[in-house]
Amino acid sequence: MAQRTKRFAFFLGFAVLLLCLATGSAHAQATVTAIPGTLPDGATYLIEVPSNWNGVLLLYSHGYVPPGSPNPAQVAGDPVTAAAMLAQGFALAGSSYATTGWAIQQALPDQIATLDAFIAAVGKPEVTVAWGHSLGGIITAGLIQDFPRRFDAAMPLCGVLSGGVATWNTGLDAEVAFKTLLAPDAPLQLVNITNPTANLTLAEEILAVAQTTPQGRARIALANALGDTPGWFTPLTPEPAANDFADQEANQFLWSAEVDFPFVFALRAELEARAGGNVSFNTGIDYRRQLERSRDRDEVFALYQTAGLSLDADLDALNDTTRIKSDLEAQKYLEKFIIFDGQIHIPVLSMHTTGDGLVIVENEQAYRKIVDEFGNHRFLRQTFIHRAGHCAFTPAETVTLFGALFDRLDTGRWPDLHANELNTAAASLGPELNIFAAGSTIVPTPPAFIEFEPGRYPRPFDAVTALCDNFPNPDLCRDIFFPNDH
Repeated sequence: MAQRTKRFAFFLGFAVLLLCLATGSAHAQATVTAIPGTLPDGATYLIEVPSNWNGVLLLYSHGYVPPGSPNPAQVAGDPVTAAAMLAQGFALAGSSYATTGWAIQQALPDQIATLDAFIAAVGKPEVTVAWGHSLGGIITAGLIQDFPRRFDAAMPLCGVLSGGVATWNTGLDAEVAFKTLLAPDAPLQLVNITNPTANLTLAEEILAVAQTTPQGRARIALANALGDTPGWFTPLTPEPAANDFADQEANQFLWSAEVDFPFVFALRAELEARAGGNVSFNTGIDYRRQLERSRDRDEVFALYQTAGLSLDADLDALNDTTRIKSDLEAQKYLEKFIIFDGQIHIPVLSMHTTGDGLVIVENEQAYRKIVDEFGNHRFLRQTFIHRAGHCAFTPAETVTLFGALFDRLDTGRWPDLHANELNTAAASLGPELNIFAAGSTIVPTPPAFIEFEPGRYPRPFDAVTALCDNFPNPDLCRDIFFPNDH
């Protein structure tokens, strides 16, 4: 994964050179002043201000950084988008956060401190927009929830918008199915992980063996279905046909092996250490019901039939397995960092790929539901990209989204966000921005906005759910706030 990241950064750096040559006069007229700094808690920040600053600051929150990895301050998700926004007069800023891992506790104050540093060094922006990718998406949503007066708009991209508790609970469901059905006697730790490296190695070994048999592949598909993992892995490849269940499962295997297992079987330990215990639970969960709701349901039925396995027997085994309770204080930590309450009162425009197997697209439904429950739907719009991959956007798609958000700020009304209109706008930005890094090559890539309606998030958990859990009659509370969930 690290090597892929280095290659991605190198070739996007080459693309910046192309962009700078192509944007000619606009970029030549605007010099950029870089202002680095260090916050009191040790986090670093970076501010970049073009000479033609238009008064708008884009405060960027970066994604998850594994413990032990380099953690520089970042001002954008990629240098091509950064160059394009600077050329248009936007100032950029962002911090490293004081820690790596699930660093939301540090990220929220560090980002506000970076905003304060910008005001001290440059001046108060006329407009401040929070934006970020992946973990940076949940941080972006957290910033506007905890510090609503500091921002005028927000753009969470591929964000963990179901919140922390829902995300890690969904991961636990997949873990439970994987261990129960494929390695019930193995010393594989699902929570309270003591040796992350060894635990991940064991999980990967079990996965590799399971993938070699029809029975193993069917059970891998079931574990993935409980988390709604898409059957599409590689960006810029066609999505498998709806009935190509073998290809879908092969792609889910890749999501597990290369992306998801490091989080659920190893990096979970980092969160448990900072939270002081196990943050996840599966008490009261009916796995038969969970499968019925999954977008991967038909795939599981077909693969079980091919394998000659009893799906009913395996679902019974899951429902009969010993349940896992969270450590209450650890769960409270994760609720604080962070779940959502739907209280947004500024424009929020999100974007997600439909084939995201790390932060599934159903995150958008979870966020929209809590926003809608409190009558704030007019502030939220969501867009979707028909592409596999996590945060697999082109610079043109991101710049187009910024244009739509600023249109909303300028006019007070949302512009036309239909996919055709957005694709036309993105295509008009030209070949320098309509690119994507595929392996070691920059590939011309047309915009792929699509009209899309995500399904229900597998394990929703937000501020109302947390409140209802403390009511004498939780079911009545949920019936009032979530009448369509039952």
